[in-house]
Amino acid sequence: METTKIIQEIKELRQRIREHNYSYYVLDAPKISDAEYDRMLQRLLHLERENPELITPDSPTQRVGGAVAAGFSRVAHARPLLSLANVFSIGELVAFHDRARKLLETENLEYVVELKIDGLAISLVYEDGQLVRGVTRGDGFFGEDVTSNVRTIRSIPLTLAGQGGSSPRLLDVRGEVYMPRPEFERLNRERAQRGEPAFANPRNAAAGSLRQLDPAMTAQRALDIFVYGIGEPQAGMATHMDSLDYLQSLGFKVNPHRRLFHTIQDVVDYCSLWEEKRRELPYDIDGLVIKVNDLRSQQELGSTAKDPRWAAAYKFPAEQAITVLEDIFTGVGRTGVLTPTAILQPVRLAGSTVSRATLHNEDFIAEKDIRIGDTVIIHKAGEIIPEVIAVIPARRTGRERPFVMPEHCPACGGPVVRREGEAAHKCVNPDCPALLREKLIHFASREAMNIEGLGPAIVTNLLEAGLVNDAADFYRLRMEDLVKIERMGEKSATKLLAAVEASKQAGLDKVLFALGIRYVGAKAAGNLAKQLRTMEAVSQADMETLTGIDEIGEKIAESVMAYFAEPENLALIDGLRNSGVVMEAAELPLAAEATLSGKTFVLTGGMETMTRQEATAAIERAGGRVTSSVSKNTDYVVAGSDPGSKLTKANSLGVQVLNEDQFLELMGLK
Repeated sequence: METTKIIQEIKELRQRIREHNYSYYVLDAPKISDAEYDRMLQRLLHLERENPELITPDSPTQRVGGAVAAGFSRVAHARPLLSLANVFSIGELVAFHDRARKLLETENLEYVVELKIDGLAISLVYEDGQLVRGVTRGDGFFGEDVTSNVRTIRSIPLTLAGQGGSSPRLLDVRGEVYMPRPEFERLNRERAQRGEPAFANPRNAAAGSLRQLDPAMTAQRALDIFVYGIGEPQAGMATHMDSLDYLQSLGFKVNPHRRLFHTIQDVVDYCSLWEEKRRELPYDIDGLVIKVNDLRSQQELGSTAKDPRWAAAYKFPAEQAITVLEDIFTGVGRTGVLTPTAILQPVRLAGSTVSRATLHNEDFIAEKDIRIGDTVIIHKAGEIIPEVIAVIPARRTGRERPFVMPEHCPACGGPVVRREGEAAHKCVNPDCPALLREKLIHFASREAMNIEGLGPAIVTNLLEAGLVNDAADFYRLRMEDLVKIERMGEKSATKLLAAVEASKQAGLDKVLFALGIRYVGAKAAGNLAKQLRTMEAVSQADMETLTGIDEIGEKIAESVMAYFAEPENLALIDGLRNSGVVMEAAELPLAAEATLSGKTFVLTGGMETMTRQEATAAIERAGGRVTSSVSKNTDYVVAGSDPGSKLTKANSLGVQVLNEDQFLELMGLK
């Protein structure tokens, strides 16, 4: 490539990266995906390595992060808070190991591997055991003083626990502030209700929350932290693992999944393990951090101007991708709500090919100015349908078309309305075939009546054959009816009839959830069943009775009362009852009720006799509660197959561990 062309490309890359740094770090409004940003930066790094004479001090490759935002004072880090060099493949990770091995002239290297928390880097400065300052990374040398906001994060100690009653005179702790996924979802729901734009991801939400000018706003958001290092190691420390143990002894929250390995192959295996397991966590990680354990070796390896040579960040494959939105399809759900879905140009994302993404509703499309033909960024969090999180207006050609919600139901042609104060468009035809199909699929689903083998395809076949008109008809099916259905042999029909029969004993909570009462999720259904005990009592409950039940507010209460005021709903319930479906809450053994009331459980690993959701429901029916993490306040950890680190933590804290048989015995189910 000609020198002039190289100079021009470098210039353009630097400018684009600076613009995106400003959008991301200062405005908290990213315009491109992480993957595309990484590709730009890697291209710039490559060009500068090939042409070192073109490197300038102001190049983004010579910086650590973004700029200090207006509204916060500028504070210098006592020791630079450097970012880490990224590696994107096992080959690059092994190359990092080989460089460290050669520089240290040794074949024996220990590595500490930690989860790479997807949040906001922070420096916490303590003097004589007291928190005096919290500073964001900023550009690595100067950051933003966010002390008032940091003090609102409950997992950050304001006073150090100390060892033997003493605390270090000065301690600079480095960590990652993050937003747990449940809090992120709650925050976005509230923002949607207020008509505010949703945060793109938990990291974006954490950054926006920590950098609020009003600490009261930060306090309203359940931010958390994991600390991962010390700016200046303390006397007597020989290894990085020593420093993590020391921080934990002082009362800091250190991630429990840190591991010490003696070979690079073990490091590679651990990275591969977490590529599969990361969605089990209640917070986001985007990779793992690999650090040379020996502190003297770290000093010998040193750092470049922007990152240490003794550490690397192994990045997972991107969970964001860029593609073209080719069309928008509108489907009809079980409550009649019309949901627009993006039809995408197929693209690889998080290990699978994606061709569809949710668009939620008309307001979501208008807020993001999504048009048919747009180039969009899609995001996948967990095992769910991806979501369009942003449009790239710069790639528009002028041929893009705005989307308009249909005035008539695409399934039945009936009228579509949008009620005042609601975001949803709904088909108001009670006989809409799409509504009935989705209601029946929900009724039979695993979380509801759990009728194994009665999936969407079979439900559609039953409807087309005229064998079902409501959920009660499932219990009237006969062998001679089923064998007439395409691809339904006698063996499959026998299994389906057995599953239908077994579902009669699912219990009142499952039936209430299966009915699809608006706003009544699995937990609300469980609370209604636990308190009122019978379908008759639920159907006759008034506002005062319903709102007196845990987590049942006026909105849910009104929906429940409205459901049971409809004659066709009462007729369905009578049909289910006459078919033998149990309409009462199961009576738990008195011993189980007495044992579990107020107790806290953590479930880890797989169970043979029930799903995790079923075990959770059983515990909650008995008055207990289930949490996601083990602490000293946990009463029981139920360990199934492949239990993971929660079992290790339970043993270290002395928490009682139950195997599956012991759990069933405690519950009175054995």
